[in-house]
Amino acid sequence: MESATVLNIIVDNIIEMNEYFSGVAMGDGLAPLLVLVGTLLVVFTLGVFGVLTLGAFGSLFSSN
Repeated sequence: MESATVLNIIVDNIIEMNEYFSGVAMGDGLAPLLVLVGTLLVVFTLGVFGVLTLGAFGSLFSSN
């Protein structure tokens, strides 16, 4: 039962976080641009490190 309470708190925090981010993303000034640039940086970084990880994993099973 204790883990269900923790999961409920995590789900509630994710829902609340989405409300905050949508408020900022629809805000005035440069806030939407900053959210967009931050998102692009995170997605690009995850993509690069994902490709590097797949390459390292693939090199484990290939012979030189």
